[in-house]
Amino acid sequence: MALLDNAKDVLPLSSIAELLTAKVRTLKMYEDKGLLPSKKLNKKLYSINDVKIIAFVHYLASVKKINANGIKYILEMLDNNMDEKNRTAFLELVEKNLEKLSGVDVTDVEVI
Repeated sequence: MALLDNAKDVLPLSSIAELLTAKVRTLKMYEDKGLLPSKKLNKKLYSINDVKIIAFVHYLASVKKINANGIKYILEMLDNNMDEKNRTAFLELVEKNLEKLSGVDVTDVEVI
């Protein structure tokens, strides 16, 4: 049996929205603002690794109330100043903290 490949693009935004209890429209807004991992226009599927970034973006926007420019800056800092190992460890820590939040703590964002 083959191991799962967390980098393979298999999830549409609708499935990710369901996982995050967010609206698809909200995730599309993040996509339009360039906050989600870039994908080819004809293939908008995301990997498990991408879901971690998307969850982080949603957390920053909905819980911390950071605007799109602030989120872009944070993501840029992660990409430019952390190696893959540290970035992965950081996103795992964020994921653990997000699991502690209830659905009440996270409000869906319509405009950022």
